[in-house]
Amino acid sequence: MTNKLQKILLGSCLALGLAAAAPAGAEELRIGYIASSTGIYAQVGKDMVDGFQMYLDEHGGKLGGADVKFIVEDDQGKPDTSVTKAKKLILQDKVHMIIGGFLAPTGYALAPVSTAEKTLYISSVSSADDLTQRQLVKYPYFMRTSYTSSLPTHPLGQWACEQGYKKIVTIGADYAFGYESVGGFQKAFEDCGGKVIQKIWPPLGTKDFGPYIPTIKGDIDAVFSLMVGPMSLQFPKQLRASGYKKPIIGGGTSYDEFALPFMGDEVIGDVSALHYSAAIDTPANQTFVKAYRAKYGKVPSYYSENNYTTAMWLDAAIKKAGGKYPGPEAFIKIMQSIKLDAPRGPVELDDMRNPIENVYIKKVEKKKMFGYDKDELWNTVIKTYPKVSQFWTYGKEKFLAQPVYDRDFPPCKFCE
Repeated sequence: MTNKLQKILLGSCLALGLAAAAPAGAEELRIGYIASSTGIYAQVGKDMVDGFQMYLDEHGGKLGGADVKFIVEDDQGKPDTSVTKAKKLILQDKVHMIIGGFLAPTGYALAPVSTAEKTLYISSVSSADDLTQRQLVKYPYFMRTSYTSSLPTHPLGQWACEQGYKKIVTIGADYAFGYESVGGFQKAFEDCGGKVIQKIWPPLGTKDFGPYIPTIKGDIDAVFSLMVGPMSLQFPKQLRASGYKKPIIGGGTSYDEFALPFMGDEVIGDVSALHYSAAIDTPANQTFVKAYRAKYGKVPSYYSENNYTTAMWLDAAIKKAGGKYPGPEAFIKIMQSIKLDAPRGPVELDDMRNPIENVYIKKVEKKKMFGYDKDELWNTVIKTYPKVSQFWTYGKEKFLAQPVYDRDFPPCKFCE
């Protein structure tokens, strides 16, 4: 761990009024972690685990002074397997909490387990909107340290409108995360005067976009894409190869650092939005990126940062609890009292246990950053929307009165 990172983390602790030394009476903290280590999302799972593990390694395997037993289970990217593994961790390994899960359906599957077993579940990646919205009342032991699917796409819809775009076609993965991300974009874009004139839903895991690209309407200003995993690599490459010249904008997973190193110059200039970019030019993030790259040989993705920040948040909370896990209800209250300065920037929880955080509008550029001597693709931040809530500018009451974003909401009222 670098001296610079030590100073940053110590500063965060002091800002919280937390002691740097291990509290008296510290005990073992058992954490069950669910990620994919096999299957098509195995590399995403590795990024998730690596982010959390790096923070643990930097702190001698302790959080808040408590020794951590970190138990990782492979869910193979399947929500039903996640449920089986979660029950094993709770009933057999006697973990204090469950963390992780990647796909939005995984979050929706694990939340009921947390309720049934009265065990804390922290979603460090799965962004299923309604878990911290209309359904939260059913899940008293659930909280999130990542984001809701629509949180970053609301600002992106507003940004697209401000660029003068009038008509857009959306193309997004055909499952909950795709619906919620596209829904947030469409709602904000149309509320400021834009029109979504076509919505296309390729199945999750699509590799060949040949059947879909010819159907994209021509009289538009841009395409909005929401791709996940290997889909992210194929879609922009195939769209540009077809001769498409207009702007492509996308949800954060379409251009996250998980995929960016494997992309070509065809994505230069493409714009996306997320609550993290490895190119955030702050001392805290620069230090994090350099430490992560030195340890794992790659630039951190948002999957990595989300889990590093989750561990940082737990560290602060366990310290504040005196080095012992106080039970799920008390622990959630402590987490809600903490404001972090994470690599992603300032972050805190709202009253429905979802982060309030910056959203970054990012443009893919080929450049040198942070002292590295090679031109590489980076998600350069071109605009920051500070302190974005899951309810965007609508307000909690008005937002919750509408349905959750799905395949048919918002309706495509301008579809031609």
